Amino acid sequence: MAVFTEVSESEARELVRALQLGEMRELRGIHGGIENTNYFLTTDRGEYVLTLFERLTIEQLPFYLHLMKHLAQHGIPVPEPQSLPASASAANPDGQLLHIVCGKPAAVVDKLRGHSELAPTLAHCAAVGEMLARMHIAARDYPRSQPNLRGLAWWNETVPVVLPHVDEAQRVLLCGELAFQNHIAQGSAYAALPRGPIHADLFRDNVMFEDGRLTGFFDFYFAGVDTWLFDIAVCLNDWCIHLPTGAPDDARADAFLRAYGAVRPLAASERRLLPAMLRAGALRFWISRLWDFHLPREAAMLKPHDPAHFERVLRHRVRHGAATL
Repeated sequence: MAVFTEVSESEARELVRALQLGEMRELRGIHGGIENTNYFLTTDRGEYVLTLFERLTIEQLPFYLHLMKHLAQHGIPVPEPQSLPASASAANPDGQLLHIVCGKPAAVVDKLRGHSELAPTLAHCAAVGEMLARMHIAARDYPRSQPNLRGLAWWNETVPVVLPHVDEAQRVLLCGELAFQNHIAQGSAYAALPRGPIHADLFRDNVMFEDGRLTGFFDFYFAGVDTWLFDIAVCLNDWCIHLPTGAPDDARADAFLRAYGAVRPLAASERRLLPAMLRAGALRFWISRLWDFHLPREAAMLKPHDPAHFERVLRHRVRHGAATL
């Protein structure tokens, strides 16, 4: 959530008035993250988040915004995009959710209450597992479709770009794991996995808690249609990992998986392929962090993540297999 585009108070105030959200009181840039420009936006009626999209296109964005609207309407606690008043129609009952600020596509969503739990307990992991299963079920009838834009095709495109920036041991791991994931993706077992819209980036800092209660998932701008198992693996690789070493925490993983399975039991094929998907999730974020670290974009507040963390996670997953099932 770095700031790539500076938004003036007058530009933000104009959007607030168009959306009839009251009078603007404060506009403040958000530190952290690396994809979009984000601001906290406070009015006399409430608190919101203004996002300017730096990479996603106007054609891609409706999938994300209408997915959030769909989930909110189905009882999943997510930031709800604000629509332009009187813009709803029979063809688009949600109304106009995408706006233009500083010449870039933008959205305004509700700000969730609470804070992120960066040192999660078993209870936090269970709450995330349960809500993720509810989210997958709620999104089953979402009518729009868009692939996971940071999925296998992107890995195949990006690995050759980052290879000049890694050493020989890292090159061997990257190329070997990419070949393994291409092999898995060609199999009939993978093709049969349940799938639908997924969050694809549900890390600790993308979930809010208040007084021990989960208050919401946010930052859906890596979402796409993919296997639900990949979404589970991404969560296990963050929520259920010992951050200093990258080693799996079996107790937290068990709490997460039990809570998820109580809402949507995993199929036998999902259990069999979970070790491979845990490796896939680690590979995906190692590649993207290598890319962001070695080929950064200029931005105020930009702080690329250390790619070494997910290299460690991947090496653990390759050596030791899955978390507790």
